[in-house]
Amino acid sequence: MNDIKVKVNDLSLRYGTNPALKNISMNIPEKQVTAFIGPSGCGKSTFLRTLNRMNDLIDNVTIEGEVLIDNINIYDKNIDVVNLRKKVGMIFQKSNPFAKSIYENIAFGPRINGINQKSKLDEIVEVSLRQAAIWDEVKDRLFNSALSLSGGQQQRICIARTLAVNPDIILMDEPASALDPISTSKIEELIHELKTQYTIIIVTHNMQQAARTSDYTAFFYMGDLVEMNTTEKIFSNPSKKQTEDYISGRFG
Repeated sequence: MNDIKVKVNDLSLRYGTNPALKNISMNIPEKQVTAFIGPSGCGKSTFLRTLNRMNDLIDNVTIEGEVLIDNINIYDKNIDVVNLRKKVGMIFQKSNPFAKSIYENIAFGPRINGINQKSKLDEIVEVSLRQAAIWDEVKDRLFNSALSLSGGQQQRICIARTLAVNPDIILMDEPASALDPISTSKIEELIHELKTQYTIIIVTHNMQQAARTSDYTAFFYMGDLVEMNTTEKIFSNPSKKQTEDYISGRFG
């Protein structure tokens, strides 16, 4: 296993009195792709959102346990959540570009962080769009609305927007579930390329996608982490019968 980037110790989360996650502990390696799989409502997206404190935005949530990123507990009282979310970027299921030009979508984060020099912004926009494998498709229309692009292109714009603020970790919540097969394969290729520089954590309901894109897979069921191992091991020889039943399609 590579160096550990994220260490989760005994994490539990409740909505009101309703337990959504129960004593989750796991290590997530650096610069690898880790996939979370499991049936709908099993806690995988909720768990993903604990890694950049997105659940803080929901009323009546109680979180116990620790999430350490680079050995710092992100639930400490003195953590700057805005900085945390810069470091831990998030790509949502539905692409959500701003109703601005392609250029302004990418320059938005750097501007907030105080970068206003045009040459610097131009460079960040180009580098981010290249990293997101969409530069060649949009370089001649950077000042058109991002909303004029196809769904798959919009999702890659959202990835470029996340990359523009220089994160360490990229969380992806079903990033291709709304896309056609060709756009999906582009996103999967992109994930493969990005892991050389970033730690990527992806929630997917698509088992083939988990098998194709990830190095490690964690199987969640009813708020429990059933098992986590290399993707090869989880798919070829899981330790738990429950995992095997889910992967072989006997339930879920």
